[in-house]
Amino acid sequence: MAGYFLDTNLFVLLVVGSVGRDLISKHRRLEHYSPEDYDILSELLEDADQLFVTPNTLTETSNLVSQHGEPERSLLMRGLQYLIHESQEIVVASTEASSNAKFERLGLTDAALLETITADTPLLTVDFSLYLAAIESGEERAVNFTRFRNL
Repeated sequence: MAGYFLDTNLFVLLVVGSVGRDLISKHRRLEHYSPEDYDILSELLEDADQLFVTPNTLTETSNLVSQHGEPERSLLMRGLQYLIHESQEIVVASTEASSNAKFERLGLTDAALLETITADTPLLTVDFSLYLAAIESGEERAVNFTRFRNL
């Protein structure tokens, strides 16, 4: 496998957890996550050669990560900056993403992800609707993160 794409929720978890596992419980966008979830995510990503991102996911992640007070906010943004530099960005034109059949239901960010994922670069997601949309054209195109949380 070449690597994973992450949905926005997991990318926020990755950013916050990489800055400090203790910040996960303090970040309002991660109220349903624990440091153990970050550990599971980190383990899954260790097996991947590369982390793939779209500009849409990065924009949403930036907006959500920055919804935190200082001094942690600056640390979180530097953590995001680091992960951006370590990732491979795949650009999908908004005209292409909005032409995806799932656009109306899932929105631009998720439609762009659906345009990029493959069996070699599957989507790792906690969003069940997005997961179902992704596996419609091939089960190997998505991994349901919740499955690992329940082990």
